[in-house]
Amino acid sequence: MEKNQWRYIYSGSGSPSFNMALDEALLDWHSKGLIPPTIRFYGWDPATLSIGYFQKVDKEIDLEMVRKHNLGFVRRPTGGRGVLHDQELTYSVIVSEDYPGMPKTVTEAYRVISEGVLEGFKLLGLDAYFAVPMTDDEKESLKNPRSAVCFDAPSWYELVVEGRKVAGSAQTRQKGVILQHGAILLDLDEDLLFNLFKYSNERVKERMQKNFKNKAVTINALRETPVSIEEAVDAFKQGFEKGLQIELVPYELSPQERAEVEEIAKTKYESDDWNFRR
Repeated sequence: MEKNQWRYIYSGSGSPSFNMALDEALLDWHSKGLIPPTIRFYGWDPATLSIGYFQKVDKEIDLEMVRKHNLGFVRRPTGGRGVLHDQELTYSVIVSEDYPGMPKTVTEAYRVISEGVLEGFKLLGLDAYFAVPMTDDEKESLKNPRSAVCFDAPSWYELVVEGRKVAGSAQTRQKGVILQHGAILLDLDEDLLFNLFKYSNERVKERMQKNFKNKAVTINALRETPVSIEEAVDAFKQGFEKGLQIELVPYELSPQERAEVEEIAKTKYESDDWNFRR
């Protein structure tokens, strides 16, 4: 049986505004039928703190520390909590809500799309599986997260190894299209991460950081030999092909497409009105 062909873009390391603008543009182009479903891998330059669409900057983020460490800063069009994009591979999936076999509910669509990420982890020799919150406390924490840090707890169908979260994902649906993107951690500077958020006092911060070690883990902390970005890209590209039963066809943006993305980046994702409005 012939597999559906999806577009594959590896855009390298981009600025925070360009990364979010390209995800938005891909969603828009797909909604208009200009491009097929698309999977994109990318990195960040500079290292960046991204926050979820609904997060309140003044209440949750220490912008002074963000500036002190020369980090980028951007608000995502998707929900979720704060993510430090540094030593990681970021992915995005753009696909129509009515794609054959795509569930209607957000959580079930997570499961289907994240099959590609799951298979990527397996190719790297990691025994990853989907988290399914079972206790009342776990389910309640999904509605009312105690922390502004994304990797503080797994959500429905997030990926975990040995009970600890290894990838954080977020999703939005606009114009009949699903955009899911997520961070796959190769390594992580925990001290830097926890310095970027506000806490009621230092003791709370220390307790949260201590607990974090039991809740999240990076790929290279689980392996004897470190994984390079190139190895990760190859593994997760194959993983998505297997998990979604598709064929990925490489593509590079045209000059016109790139110009459109840069316009969105400049007018929206570099604007204070977008990034600090809540």
